[in-house]
Amino acid sequence: MPGKVDGRVALVTGGGSGIGRATSLKFASEGARVVVADIVPEAGEDTAQLIRNAGGEALSTRVDVTDEASVGSMVEFVVSEYGRLDCAHNNAGILGPVAEFTEYSREDYDRVINVNVTGVWLCMQAELRQMLVQDPPDGGHSIVNTASVAGLVGSPTIPAYSVSKHAVVGMTNSAARSYGARGIRVNSVCPSLIDTPLAQPLYENTESETRMRLRQAIGRFGKVEDVAATVVWLSSPDAAFITGVPMRVDGGSLT
Repeated sequence: MPGKVDGRVALVTGGGSGIGRATSLKFASEGARVVVADIVPEAGEDTAQLIRNAGGEALSTRVDVTDEASVGSMVEFVVSEYGRLDCAHNNAGILGPVAEFTEYSREDYDRVINVNVTGVWLCMQAELRQMLVQDPPDGGHSIVNTASVAGLVGSPTIPAYSVSKHAVVGMTNSAARSYGARGIRVNSVCPSLIDTPLAQPLYENTESETRMRLRQAIGRFGKVEDVAATVVWLSSPDAAFITGVPMRVDGGSLT
């Protein structure tokens, strides 16, 4: 039985670890050829090797999502190797310091915005330009951006991150409205706390970790596989009538 994205070409940024690695593996398990992009080339290649070891097809490339030339080269690499780009998951991002609004330095704020907002913007531009010159696959081309529940509600301890993820939700919705009629669907995923190293600065001890787990209606932190499955589903023909949606993957934390 063919996979959900059988025969498609998928690109994942930040694919060297965490959600990006899980999404790369899930794309491959559902039949896609995958390009894993990461600012740490060894991490990206490790993910690609895991896919190849499991019988899938994958390549890796280095990308700095804050650099327009680097992003352009990434998309050119995908097309030169696989001939087209069908699905993209713009996942590269950083948390930034855990601090109150007034304690945030301009340098830290600019860094978070540069990676999380400008990085997604540049990736979307390059991906959209490529998709627009291709015939769309069944269900359309798909771009999925990693936002956050912090992009739906404010956060008192990670304000720059929250600002950046609100921006990701906004640009996702704008692009969805612009390109839906041209065969490109654009959605975002909004995870709550996912059990990755990125989330560890948010809880400093066992007591605070327990409190955070109890905020989820399901009573646990999310797993990277929870997000990966959602991204690949949104990228598949099963989600052909879904675009512009900030899809919560939050265990009921906002209910």
